[in-house]
Amino acid sequence: MSTTPQGIHSLAFRVMRLCKPSFHVEPPFRLDPSDLFVGEDIFDDPLAASNLSPLLSSHVNKSTDSSDMTFANRFLLHHPSDAMGFSGLLVLPQSFGAIYLGETFCSYISINNSSNFEVKDVIIKAEIQTERERILLLDTSKSPVGTIHAGGHYDFIVEHDVKELGAYTMVCTALYSDGDGERKYLPQFFKFVVANPLSVRTKETTYLEACIENHTKSNLYVDQVEFEPAPHWTAKILKADELYPADNSSTGEIVKPPILVRSGGGIHNYLYQMKISSPGSEQVKAKRSSILGKLQISWRTNLGEPGRLQTQQILGNPSSCKEIELQVLGIPSLIILDKPFSVHLNLTNHTDSELGPFEVWLSKNSAHEKFVMFNGLQTMALPAVEAFGSTDFHLNVVATKLGVQSISGLIVFDTKEKKTFEPLADVEIFVESD
Repeated sequence: MSTTPQGIHSLAFRVMRLCKPSFHVEPPFRLDPSDLFVGEDIFDDPLAASNLSPLLSSHVNKSTDSSDMTFANRFLLHHPSDAMGFSGLLVLPQSFGAIYLGETFCSYISINNSSNFEVKDVIIKAEIQTERERILLLDTSKSPVGTIHAGGHYDFIVEHDVKELGAYTMVCTALYSDGDGERKYLPQFFKFVVANPLSVRTKETTYLEACIENHTKSNLYVDQVEFEPAPHWTAKILKADELYPADNSSTGEIVKPPILVRSGGGIHNYLYQMKISSPGSEQVKAKRSSILGKLQISWRTNLGEPGRLQTQQILGNPSSCKEIELQVLGIPSLIILDKPFSVHLNLTNHTDSELGPFEVWLSKNSAHEKFVMFNGLQTMALPAVEAFGSTDFHLNVVATKLGVQSISGLIVFDTKEKKTFEPLADVEIFVESD
């Protein structure tokens, strides 16, 4: 859309978008003569196929007589490619068209002298304005255009990589001397809107699923989708079929066919396995941060026009990192009723300071009767655990009932800080008779 201030000017800008033509497609209604008489499976019989082809070809040759002015053969397929509807012609863009984020906006600008006299010392500027910034695309201040004759024009091409969504304004200005020597200033404004070509939806657990959806009116051939993980994270792409190396880098790939994402809502999914790469304190920081990384996407349209897009930081749910974690490392495979057995456990400190000493016991505040209890002392003392350290210990317990039982209500108490940590999740065991 163009906006020109009021006033009489000798010059006027014309802005045309430079983009590749499209194929001219004629929706075909053409057929093969054999389809009128037999099914396509007749060619499975070699004898029938060999006898049918000469008959059909002779009929077609008669019907395609060049002297026939009724165009009776216009619905016949003369070549297999006729069914595609391509006429062999290319169509130039009939409108400004849609502009999408990640594309390169290329414009052909012509400044025309529509008066009957020449203009001199023309200084031309072209710039793009967005909500955030102004980008200068052309400035001839240092080398003005000397003369534009009556009926003449001066043409130039500008390019800009589209990196923001929303409204854009291309401002074209000319400062010139008209036929009377008067210095005049001509500004013209051309507005357009940049839309989002793709939407990326993610789901995050221990894996990150990225769903890429095509919002444009043409097919997109995606040749690169690369996930750049945040610091202290690593990402490995998972594929259903291992046609290509299952990693996030392109090392070793010479030719990689693009992924077709069809127009008007076509989607393609990518799955990444997320792992924390940094030990110790950096691992805790990574767990508590919600930033996982960002996606780099590049594609081409039907005629090879490139586009590229970088998403904003993808956010996940920050992992709740416990200060103290108690894990079961080992339980005997055979547990006999009323006979003591040992449970191997590990106590880990996830903080950056020393914790402890600790006491471990089985909680007695339970609505259900417990059939697994300590054998001996009811409280076990553990030494302090250094920052990001861990300690292993064994509990001597005994089961008093047959069948499936649970080791539940195991509590860790920090005797220094007078703090009780969450009990161990229930662990099921099977108790047998002697």
